[in-house]
Amino acid sequence: MPQTDPVPSVFDAATAVTRTEGGGLVADLDPGWDVGAGVLNGGYLLAVVARAALVGSPHPHPVALSASFLRATGPGPAALAVTAGPAGRTLAHSSVVLAGPDGPTLSAQVTTATLTGEPPAYSAAPPPEATPVERCLPPVDDGSLAHPLPEVGLRTRVHTRLDPVTAGWAVARPSDEPVMRAWVRLADGREPDPLALLLFADALPPTSWAIGRFGWAPTVQLQVLVRALPAPGWCLVEARASEIAGGWLDEDYRIWDSTGRLVAQSRQLARLPR
Repeated sequence: MPQTDPVPSVFDAATAVTRTEGGGLVADLDPGWDVGAGVLNGGYLLAVVARAALVGSPHPHPVALSASFLRATGPGPAALAVTAGPAGRTLAHSSVVLAGPDGPTLSAQVTTATLTGEPPAYSAAPPPEATPVERCLPPVDDGSLAHPLPEVGLRTRVHTRLDPVTAGWAVARPSDEPVMRAWVRLADGREPDPLALLLFADALPPTSWAIGRFGWAPTVQLQVLVRALPAPGWCLVEARASEIAGGWLDEDYRIWDSTGRLVAQSRQLARLPR
């Protein structure tokens, strides 16, 4: 997916990968995409990994990624080792390992193909009845929230408008159901594409917050499926946990574009906040 704008967007610049003289791939991981304490967001890292996989792929879009987060990844220089797998006319496979100065931090299997925006033949996942963007929680805490979102880098890079129906935790009314829903889009005005959908698949607060369990929930494993090219505008993201037990938390994401088309799905396993 070549960048054609004369000035790259903040997201494109932050996820760029370059080839070294020796033929390897490197990236300069941007500290502005952190989720606290210098730890970078998992969706941001997936977008970097996907860009590395696309460099040698005959296909333009990431369609399936399965990533294991070996340890927290911080900002700064990183190397990306890409091992090409089978490739054909419709899809290609590769393995990507992202490593910082102290060694590997993320390992992923990536499948690339060519996505379209054509309507689905069947869909069992219509978008939920979400509160309109203009009536969602304000992007900046006005002092009325009992538990505001932490001021981390990701919050300045992704505009997140939380649906008040699933944000009772923010006003001291936690729910019995671990569900989180919000409208999201890139803060720099860049329209969504498959790489942005990878970011959005890990952009909401942990679903455990919905039931009053606050804190950082580090991702251990994250799988993302990109289903179609998204239309311009806000994307609606809904995350649900099906089981919170034994110190573990699972999350299923569904993402719809501005037309109501399901454009991405994800599942992750994370540690429950202490």
